Amino acid sequence: MAEQESKFRPNDIDPDLQRELDDALGDMSIEAMIDAEEAAKRALAEGAPGAAAKVGKGIRRGQVMAIVGDDIFVDVGGKTQGTLSAAQFDPDAPLPRIGAAIDVTIEGFDPENGLLLLSRQGAMMAAAWETLHEGQTVEGRVTGLNKGGLELTINGIRAFMPISQVEMFRVEDLTPYLNQKMLCQVSEIEREEKNLIVSRRSVLELEAQEAREKTFEQLVEGATVKGVVRNIMPYGAFVDIGGVDGLLHVKDMSHSRVEDPNKVVKQGQTLELMVLKIDKETRKIALGLKQILPDPWAGAAERFVANTVVSGRVVRLADFGAFIELESGVDGLLPISELTFERRVKHPSEIVNVGDVIKVRVMSVDIEKKRISVSLKQVGDDPWTGAAVRWAEGSEVTGIVKRIAEFGAFVELVPGVEGLVHISELSNERVRTVGDAVKEGQPVKCKVLTVEEDRRRISLSIKQAMVVSAFEAPSATEPAPGEAPKPPPKRKKPLKGGLD
Repeated sequence: MAEQESKFRPNDIDPDLQRELDDALGDMSIEAMIDAEEAAKRALAEGAPGAAAKVGKGIRRGQVMAIVGDDIFVDVGGKTQGTLSAAQFDPDAPLPRIGAAIDVTIEGFDPENGLLLLSRQGAMMAAAWETLHEGQTVEGRVTGLNKGGLELTINGIRAFMPISQVEMFRVEDLTPYLNQKMLCQVSEIEREEKNLIVSRRSVLELEAQEAREKTFEQLVEGATVKGVVRNIMPYGAFVDIGGVDGLLHVKDMSHSRVEDPNKVVKQGQTLELMVLKIDKETRKIALGLKQILPDPWAGAAERFVANTVVSGRVVRLADFGAFIELESGVDGLLPISELTFERRVKHPSEIVNVGDVIKVRVMSVDIEKKRISVSLKQVGDDPWTGAAVRWAEGSEVTGIVKRIAEFGAFVELVPGVEGLVHISELSNERVRTVGDAVKEGQPVKCKVLTVEEDRRRISLSIKQAMVVSAFEAPSATEPAPGEAPKPPPKRKKPLKGGLD
């Protein structure tokens, strides 16, 4: 044996032959090859047919010599051939042609046929693991699903993608991704444990960033763009306009007042919008929908003529009045003073409610400022008409004290018509406060001092009505009916001026 070993020492072998042997055997020595062959023969002799001797592993570059059925014969150098099954190749791709170079792994030796046992799968996988690195973009096919994410195959290597890394949004159902090819980024590699974690979301985010940069370069204010509604908030909707999200604020959704954005747009809806403003520093984009719609105020002056009566719907209440929608996008203001003649109103809700359909009279129209003033009380009869005749100056009237102020009391003569009794006209005696003389709800008699019908003002006096009543009342010195008149009282002192 020692003599045989000496025949194959490197110093005794031709260098060219030695290189061929090294290329063919790789990490295996001739002694290991002989021992493997002897082990295979012993295995066969011991009744283990088909047993393959383990001869070590190593990746080799070989050349396809022949294809016979499902067996592919590969020359791995040094006139040494091996065989591998065609089943180890992708069934969707053609088999390698004769003469093509492929990478294989030596898995064992077949002593009966004198061939090396080769593996294509092992060679591909080993090469893939060596070339993988974190941050690398690779393509994989989804082969399985579970609650946590997707199972993929990437160059023969099993990989896992967490469900949070599948899309840029939350995914509920993973079924549509099965058997799909997708680009993903290597997130984590554990070669010893054969663990590979990948992310598709990272690739999508990178693509979105590139799209955003491209879109920002092309966007200009005033341009019309198309977008898809992604998310709806109480203050507006976020719209994707080619990788970039813009905000469509509620005030720019419609010419009418928008209380709920969900009633104007829907998630996933495609819209045509106008770019209103671009902030390069904050990368914010303001979009408008109503700006590309027809202006409802166009021709409003012809449709709403002053002094005409129109119908409208109460859409909003404020302390100073109510907003009446005359038509979509055109609102008129009903001031609180124009609600009713009958009484003083503290809040519009005392007369109208949101949703009420009412008739109003158009008072004024300002197209430039987009303002229309309307009146509710002037739709019916005006109680001030003919006031100067109904309540003539110097006549005596009866009314109810409706309100008290520091300077006097307001007396209602009829619903919608009030007169003012100044504090100086409340009583013949000195009045410190109005409340000392009269109370709200108290009926009083007054004398009409002045009437200004055009200005809707009436001045009244309680004390002068009292004087009139005093003159009309019988004197305490006058005799009662059937009695003789009493003599006048005697003077105690003579009158001044020399008269007796």
